[in-house]
Amino acid sequence: MQTAPTFALADTMRRLGTESAFVMLAKARALEAEGRNIIHLEIGEPDFDTPSHVKEAGIESIRANRTHYTPAAGIAELRDAIAAHVSRTRGLNITRDQVVIGPGGKPVIAMTLLALLNPGDEVVIPDPAYPAYRSITTYVGAVPVSVPLQERLGFRLDPADLERAVTTKTKILVVNSPHNPTGGIMTPQDIAAIAEIARKHNILVISDEIYNRHSYDAEFASYYGMSGLPEQSILIDGFSKAWAMTGWRLGFGVFPKYIADAVTALMLNTVSCTATFVQDAGLAALSGDDRPVQAMREEFLRRRTLLVEGLRKIPGVTCEMPGGAFYVFPNFSKIEPDDVKLANHILEAGNVAVLGGSTFGPNGRGFIRMSYANSEANLREALSRIGRAVANYKS
Repeated sequence: MQTAPTFALADTMRRLGTESAFVMLAKARALEAEGRNIIHLEIGEPDFDTPSHVKEAGIESIRANRTHYTPAAGIAELRDAIAAHVSRTRGLNITRDQVVIGPGGKPVIAMTLLALLNPGDEVVIPDPAYPAYRSITTYVGAVPVSVPLQERLGFRLDPADLERAVTTKTKILVVNSPHNPTGGIMTPQDIAAIAEIARKHNILVISDEIYNRHSYDAEFASYYGMSGLPEQSILIDGFSKAWAMTGWRLGFGVFPKYIADAVTALMLNTVSCTATFVQDAGLAALSGDDRPVQAMREEFLRRRTLLVEGLRKIPGVTCEMPGGAFYVFPNFSKIEPDDVKLANHILEAGNVAVLGGSTFGPNGRGFIRMSYANSEANLREALSRIGRAVANYKS
């Protein structure tokens, strides 16, 4: 039998990373297929249903045959609604031509970096951070530069560390608040200090604010809205986290117009457009009853306290109280500094799926990310299982 030919993949594929949450999810699903009962704390999606009025809007849109191509940047109605929403919530005057809609926040992130980066450009990225930023940066031949997020500062960015990371090649700084994976949040003072550095060095800042509806101990502080540098700022946001619409795939960016035009051209050449009925659902999310979003936030607030207090009772574990998002980032380094090894042990021995912190960057070594997007009953059981798993752990 003749062997089928193989062809070399592009060299750039060696520079493309993966996302650890989906890798761990696949491992956990394989164990479930064997009959194991796994508690999922690895995946970053709300465990709530999409609000009814949002689902109905999508269904009605399909019934009305809104299932054809749209403009690559998105339908005018949703772009106008997003512009109005961002103007109201960030205190700026945003117009439709600054808004680009994509099939999820991740494609918007990718297209933004593809539109802006040349080989050798440097991108300053908080460490740890959402993996897509580092992955796409290296894919295009640009250079990711880590700036550490300090546990002692509640995982906030130290302006002195940021200043040291900036060079003449720095083109972009990524900020993310509330932050994935740590749950840290920026203060208005942080924003002022970061904006001053961006102004001084003429750096473009990408502000990822996808978790903006999940800020718990202080009012959400938006870099995009408060920096005073609209021509040096890009907003990344979307519908997945606030309205439990992860599978709908609906994100957006707000840009200076010339960058919006470039991102639109990339959308056109890759995904063509975002499904019309999904965009109609997004329009209903922005204009409809906000109580489901508020209820979700209140439930996350209760779960946060439960999980942090439970983790602090495990000998050898420290855990900062996260200010936002729906993750905790406890420090397990006294038990096992190899966080990936420990995460695999917790899955195999404890039947709880969690993520090693170093999969988000080297500064996450020794930490574990856990999502509290799960029921209180499951969180209590997960704490019990984790406690037993680490008590019996031998490195």
